Amino acid sequence: MARVPSAILTATHRIRRAPRALARHYRARQAPSAIQLVPQPHPWSRALGLLTVVLLGAWLGLLIVGNVRVPVGPMDTTMTLRPSASGGTKINVSPLGALQLDSHVAPVRLDVNVDQLDPERAQALVDHPERISGLQDEVARDVAHGTRDLAIRSCVAVVAGATALGLAVYRRPRRALAAGGLALTLLAASAGTAAATWNPNSVLEPKFSGLLSSAPSLVGDARSIVTEFDVYQKELARLVTNVTKLYDATSTLPTYQPDPTTIRVLHVSDIHLNPASWKIIASLVEQYQVNVIVDSGDTMDHGSAAENGFLDPIEDLGAPYVWVRGNHDSKITQQYLEDLKNVHVLDDGRAKTVAGLRFAGMGDPQFTPDRTNKTGAEASQELAGARLASALRDQEAAGTPVDVAIAHEPSAARKVDGEVPLVLAGHLHHDEMEVLDRGTRLRIEGSTGGSGLRAIEGKYPDPIETSILYFDRDTKRLQAWDEIELGGLGLTTAEVSRHLPEENHPGVAPSSPPPS
Repeated sequence: MARVPSAILTATHRIRRAPRALARHYRARQAPSAIQLVPQPHPWSRALGLLTVVLLGAWLGLLIVGNVRVPVGPMDTTMTLRPSASGGTKINVSPLGALQLDSHVAPVRLDVNVDQLDPERAQALVDHPERISGLQDEVARDVAHGTRDLAIRSCVAVVAGATALGLAVYRRPRRALAAGGLALTLLAASAGTAAATWNPNSVLEPKFSGLLSSAPSLVGDARSIVTEFDVYQKELARLVTNVTKLYDATSTLPTYQPDPTTIRVLHVSDIHLNPASWKIIASLVEQYQVNVIVDSGDTMDHGSAAENGFLDPIEDLGAPYVWVRGNHDSKITQQYLEDLKNVHVLDDGRAKTVAGLRFAGMGDPQFTPDRTNKTGAEASQELAGARLASALRDQEAAGTPVDVAIAHEPSAARKVDGEVPLVLAGHLHHDEMEVLDRGTRLRIEGSTGGSGLRAIEGKYPDPIETSILYFDRDTKRLQAWDEIELGGLGLTTAEVSRHLPEENHPGVAPSSPPPS
């Protein structure tokens, strides 16, 4: 075999090594530039990035799963922790507004949403009022139980949220676990700070927003409410019991005995959002066999759409409901009532025959909660009364005379003197009966809501007042009336007094029409 020259072997070896040499040369030239393209982050930047991931993950965890539904007394609530710069507690009472308490200083805020009132638990309190005495302790236990559940769920939420986001961002289990641990540490530090700065007296100085912002002006300083809690407690436990005694009391009243044909009218006024009024009215309708209810206004406090649900029980009171607008009732209130069954809204002198009596009414021209226009109040009332008097004359001319006129303010009601036998009013929060110069009888009803939340502003609670008016079915004239008075908040008295028209004005017979 021929020998291969050494020169050829050397050349071949060099050719085989050339690609590897070129590769090493290429990597040597490219390495410095590659290092320059991916610079190493500063330790502080890595720490800031990790903290951002932890905070964002913890917030997402709380947002998604960090809330607890807790029954508190008769209410269903939702408790949640939220990041906050100032801490504190926020109680949302939708749609009325919110209360904010400076309960603690920490980077987390406790949100409590009042979702709804459980009808079964609320009815149980009504059916068994003796349970109200233990309601305060029950609420305290419910809140403590809910807070413990919230703390456990919040720990799980922040750790899971921070760990999941850390894994998604870094794709390293060790980094993800570090994010979860840091989230737990921050939550524990926040809880410790909240505990150290806890201020239980903050409940005495709440900050109101929304519709609740007017609450302090209605109920006074929160401290007085706390000191009057036993007053509310006693009243709620005994109020309905008092009402059931009224029928027996009236059976012993002398002088006038209504017969089965008598038209019985229940006159109510100035309920002012007192829910106890509906129970009282329903009981009176049943016990006195009332034919028609007349409400001379101020059923509401602010006239807002948020209050409209308060009116729903009217449909189930057991008698037709005749209503005129008061100065605390808005056109929104009036429109809502017009859509309820069994309700007859009277305004602008409109007349309707209900339960055998013809009524005409005029809504109050003033809307007190709207503080933008306060001028000419008395003139507006007199003008409204004059318009009502004109409408009554038109009804008389048409051959359909009105038996009972209704206005909220007595100053407006006085303008119909001589045009109708009886005019009903309210507004003053105490009852009066007067025969005007031209013979029209003016009946002013007290507050059937005990002045609402204003009941504890004075030294003594305002009573709950209403009356039963008895009309002859043939003549449509007032024959007698029973004044019914329940003791105000914390009081357990119940009084019924019967009156005849001659007692107040001996010169006018109960069945005679007023002079023209």
